[in-house]
Amino acid sequence: MRDVAVIGIGMNKWGEVWEKSISDLIAESALLALDDAGLDKVDAMYIGCMSSGLFTDQEHLGSIGPDYAGICPTPGTRVESACASGGAAIRSGFLHVASGASDIVMVVGVEKMTDVDGAKATFALATAADQEYEVFHGVTFPGLYAMMANHHMNKYCTTRDQLAQVAVKNHKNGKLNPLAQFQMDVTLDQVKNAVMVSDPLTILDCSPITDGAAAVILCPADKAKSISKKRVVKVKGSGHASDTIQLAQRKDLSYLKSTEIAAKKALEMAGRKIGDINFAEVHDCFTIAEIMVVEALGAVEVGKGGPATMDGVTAVDGKFPVNASGGLKSKGHPVGATGVAQIVELVKQIRGTAEKGRQVKNANIGLAQNMGGSGASSVVHILEGE
Repeated sequence: MRDVAVIGIGMNKWGEVWEKSISDLIAESALLALDDAGLDKVDAMYIGCMSSGLFTDQEHLGSIGPDYAGICPTPGTRVESACASGGAAIRSGFLHVASGASDIVMVVGVEKMTDVDGAKATFALATAADQEYEVFHGVTFPGLYAMMANHHMNKYCTTRDQLAQVAVKNHKNGKLNPLAQFQMDVTLDQVKNAVMVSDPLTILDCSPITDGAAAVILCPADKAKSISKKRVVKVKGSGHASDTIQLAQRKDLSYLKSTEIAAKKALEMAGRKIGDINFAEVHDCFTIAEIMVVEALGAVEVGKGGPATMDGVTAVDGKFPVNASGGLKSKGHPVGATGVAQIVELVKQIRGTAEKGRQVKNANIGLAQNMGGSGASSVVHILEGE
């Protein structure tokens, strides 16, 4: 396999984007990435998207992508793995280049979620859970993650303040990110006293409904310097794993085995240990998710994710900075785009170009973790600067 590098990134402002279609979002991020790379064409395109048919009535994104980006007849392929669609698309593009099948591959992640009402959005997102044994009985994703949170709190004495601190930290970071959906601070009391969604999770423990897209361009590492004048950022490791789609079938409700396995695979490929990682972007779809992810990655001891968050370990200036972008909680969560946006953020940090003072010091090796559903699928990538 060939070494692979990222030579272009692009991301639009996320939020409730009423004036643009899903096709517009794809095109905008794709053109930004092409401009960043100094290119006007690519050899292939992957589009990560969870549920464009239910959100916008538009399928066939493998054609929409090249068409609206103005790069036909480039072949396009849609990739779906629920909320891990973006990460899975990055992995597909990475393997495409690494295999030698093509030299220049673009990966776009996208979701347009606000064209439907809340009930329809809930229905669309619920397709990532087990329809027969979870959704049929009325369980939603806030409900599933609330079960995980309660289990973690009972097993490890994780506190409500520790959960809320995840939101406080990530909103503090997102306030400095001009592309984030919610650029505002929140306090512990605001998080805890917000509208209850599923006990113990309030609305400020939950990631929002978001419109947005992000794009990345990959090429063989030995050609990167001849194409781009920017710092070369290599994809050193990629790992992918699954778990039971039903939360009830897992051995431990508050442990993400798929993340553990995907991270081990990515770290092994990269020839690294978790202690070598300078910073991470992880899937904080709910505040409890970030706590469980940092434990599954091995960044902190299992059961200690809550205290580590409260003690500042995962702050931008902490020992293991997590979600300097604001994460899903503040930056937003257009489900198919999240995994690609994480790679955009890793590249920004490694290049040293993160905006407005949220730059992580000595950011040379970054990790991105993107997962689908309640952790039924997980993708982890390791990026490193030269």
